[in-house]
Amino acid sequence: MDHTVSRRALLGAGAFTIVPRHVLGAPFIPPSDRINIATIGLGRQGEAVTMALLPRPEVQLVAVCDVNRGSKDYLEYNDNALLTASRHLLGAGYEKWAEDLASPGRAQFTSEFSSSLGMGGREPAKRLVEAYYASRKEGSYKGCTAYADYRELLDRQNGLDPVYVATPDHWHATISIAAMRKNKAVLCQKPMAHSIGEARRMAQVARETKVATGLPVNNPSTENTRLIASWIADGAIGPVREVHNWSARPYWPQGIPRPKEVQPVPDGLNWDMWVGPARERPFNKAYLPFVWRGWVDFGCGSFGDMGCYSFAGVFKILDLTPPTAVEASTSESFADETYPKSSIVRLDYPAKNGRPAVKMNWYDGHLKPARPAGLSAADARRFGHNEEGILYVGDKGLIVAGFNGDQPKVYPENPKYTAPAPSRRGGGGGEGGPAIDQWLASIKGGPASLTSFEVQSPVTEAFLLGCMAQRLPGQRLEWDSAAGRVANNEKANALLDPPARNPYRI
Repeated sequence: MDHTVSRRALLGAGAFTIVPRHVLGAPFIPPSDRINIATIGLGRQGEAVTMALLPRPEVQLVAVCDVNRGSKDYLEYNDNALLTASRHLLGAGYEKWAEDLASPGRAQFTSEFSSSLGMGGREPAKRLVEAYYASRKEGSYKGCTAYADYRELLDRQNGLDPVYVATPDHWHATISIAAMRKNKAVLCQKPMAHSIGEARRMAQVARETKVATGLPVNNPSTENTRLIASWIADGAIGPVREVHNWSARPYWPQGIPRPKEVQPVPDGLNWDMWVGPARERPFNKAYLPFVWRGWVDFGCGSFGDMGCYSFAGVFKILDLTPPTAVEASTSESFADETYPKSSIVRLDYPAKNGRPAVKMNWYDGHLKPARPAGLSAADARRFGHNEEGILYVGDKGLIVAGFNGDQPKVYPENPKYTAPAPSRRGGGGGEGGPAIDQWLASIKGGPASLTSFEVQSPVTEAFLLGCMAQRLPGQRLEWDSAAGRVANNEKANALLDPPARNPYRI
C-alpha cells in the first residue's frame, strides 16, 4: 500500500486514496505488536495525519487530545473535505456517517482566499477513531480516550508508545520535550519548533533520551530530491552558487495589528490552555483556527508553513549547514504581532567540502525571482504562472522545478538529464509517505529518520533565522551557529529564545 497521500489527494472528494487494510488483505498484526499512538492537536493537519495512520496495520490509535472539545470552523482545502475523507476511510456503509459534522459552509480568510470549514477537536476525532475500528469488526468499539490536557494524557494513558504532536507551532517544543522525557517517541508536525532555542533543546533532549523522533516532511527522501542531487553531483549545471525559492503563502492575514475587541470564548474551548506558553491575551477569532500561523506568538508565517518542506530538500541536496548571515526586505508590517504580507529573505551559506558558498533567496506573498533567460517558450510561461517553485543557479546552467523539486528541468536542455514522469511519491508535503514510514521503522529499532529532531534542527534554525529577519527588515544579521548568537544585533538575540508563560517553560 502506498501511504503517500498528497494534501489535495487526501482531501479531494473524488481522489481519496486511503484504502482500508481489510480490503487489501493486509497481514494481521497481533495487538501486542502494534504501536499505540496518541494524537495531540486535532485541527485539519492533526485530523489528516491521524486518518493516514489509522489504516496502518502496525498502528493502534488509543487516545486523542485537544483543548477544543469540538467545532466546525477548521479550514479545509475542498468543500466538506474532512467529512468526505472520513467517510471514504470508513468505507461501505458509512456514506452518511456523522451528518451532524457536515461543513457549515465557506469562510473568506482574506480578500484573495476563501475555504470550506470543517470539523475538528477531540470529540470528532474520537468518534472517527472508534468508528474506524468498529467498522473492522463486529459490534462497537470504545477504545479511544479523549483528553483536554496533554499532561493528563502523558501521565494516565496506559500502554502509550509514541505521540503525534499537531498543535499550533508555539506548543511543539513544550509537548514534544515533555513526551520525550516520558520516554515516548515523537512525531511532531512541521515546523519542528517556534524558536531556535526550542529547536536546539528538542534536538538535545532527543539525543539524551534516544527516543525515535521525526517530522512528516518527505523532501529529504523523495525521488525528486535524489534526482536533483545526482544531477548537481554529476556537474549538470556546474557548481551551485544561488538558490531561489518562492511561495504564494500567506493565505491567512499577515501585516496586521493585534485586535482590540474582546470576544466571548467559544463553548468547549480552553482558551488559556490554547495560548499556553505565549503571551496572555483576550480571546478573538482573529487568532484561530488556521489564521494563527501569521501571529508571531503562535506561528512562523510562510516560512514555518512551507520553508520547512523546501529547506529540508535543499539542505539534503547541497549538504548545507546553518547560514552565516540573513537579511530581509518586507512589506509594511506590525513586526511584534504578525509577519509581513510579503518579503524577500536572503541567506548566506558557507562553502563546504569543495562546494562553493551558496546564496539563497526566499520569496513569499506572491513575490518571485526574475524569470531566467534561456527557458523554452512553454517553460517560460509555466515559470511566469507558477506561484511556487525553486531555481538552482550553477556556473553552467539552471535547474527549475516545482516548490518541492517536482518536475525538474535542466537548462541548457540536455537529454542526459531528463526527469521521469511524475509519480505519486514525488511530493514533499502530504500526510503520509517515507517520513512517517521511517519514523515508525525507527520506533521498532530501525535507523533514525532523515527528519529526526537532530537532523532537522539545523534546517529549522535556517528558516527560523529567516523569520527573525522578517521581523527586523533591512538589518543584516551575522549568525554564529556555534555560539548560538547573532554577532551584531542584540535585538535579534532577544528573539532567539523568548520567555514562556509559567508553567509552560521548558
